[in-house]
Amino acid sequence: MPDPLAHPLMIDCGNSGTTARLFMGVLAGLGIDATLTGDSSLSMRPMQRVIEPLSELGACFESDNGHLPVHVIPACPLHGAHITTRQASAQVKSAVLLAGMQAQGVTSVTEPSKSRDHTELLLPAFGVAVEVDGLTARVEGPAPLRAHDMSVPGDPSSGAFIAVAAALCPGSDVVLEQVALNPTRSGAFEVLRRMGARLSYENERMEGSEPVGDVHVAYTPALVATHVTPDEIPTLIDEIPILAVAAASASGETVFESCGELRVKESDRMAAIIEGLDAFGVTAFADGDDLHVVGTNGSRESTAQHVSLVTHGDHRLAMTWYLAGEAFGVDVELDDSDCVCVSWPDFFADMESLQRRGATLPLTLDD
Repeated sequence: MPDPLAHPLMIDCGNSGTTARLFMGVLAGLGIDATLTGDSSLSMRPMQRVIEPLSELGACFESDNGHLPVHVIPACPLHGAHITTRQASAQVKSAVLLAGMQAQGVTSVTEPSKSRDHTELLLPAFGVAVEVDGLTARVEGPAPLRAHDMSVPGDPSSGAFIAVAAALCPGSDVVLEQVALNPTRSGAFEVLRRMGARLSYENERMEGSEPVGDVHVAYTPALVATHVTPDEIPTLIDEIPILAVAAASASGETVFESCGELRVKESDRMAAIIEGLDAFGVTAFADGDDLHVVGTNGSRESTAQHVSLVTHGDHRLAMTWYLAGEAFGVDVELDDSDCVCVSWPDFFADMESLQRRGATLPLTLDD
């Protein structure tokens, strides 16, 4: 029987940066000739931030100037190394740990601040010991994986979009069921609570090593501005577009510090947020890597009746502007609504369901 891995693999990562970067770590030491590709958006996102630390472990890559396509060159044995990253990134950290499982010796990675820690929590369940000491995580390889049954909780990034909409739309009372409440992922919920949103956790429990619960959110007539610190940004980076809509409705000026990473997401989200809020009559601006949103002091009525917005093929922008239209009572036309399928194929159907029921129902998020 022919070996299915005897020929080069072509792996299309679509629009998923997580897929591309984690696969680079997985494939680095397997001795498999593979090339990772992606769509036009993903092909513009930086991969050098993963290539460099994995190269310190002995991995070999060829890339398009630090972008996809990335060719993983086989027959490069890996060795343990200590990696210090310039920014907090769960994708980079996870890629290093996954490669370290295949390396000889100890591999460690130290971040400047805490990023999402799902990998450190999950690997022990699959038989790989992970030592965590402050901002440093270590594995010793080679470390084989063993099978493990587990459940996957709902995605807090998707949940944050509903949470903001529920807080802003009169009459809303929504329970998001079985949502991951890992503190490295729940930053958006905490920021909303700090802004005064009627948001609480219910039925909190542990599933495996991950905290899980239901998120109860109700309409909140008045929100207040807040200051989001650099240490919080990794816990809510993907939720900043929809949090900016909450900030637009608040009293005062909200500042998201050190969120320049927005510029290298699926689109330049920093510029897109500023442009989109301007269409609704809301002032937002960048000061270096800080994003400022000037709240409308609780006014949720836009001077515009109809706005046409460019999504840049970015699923989170499409969801954000649709929900902003609902919150501000504005008819929103999107140039590409299909891009929501990247993370939530049934988004519009679920939103229509919420509206039909008066935004008063439990909603289970399937990650």
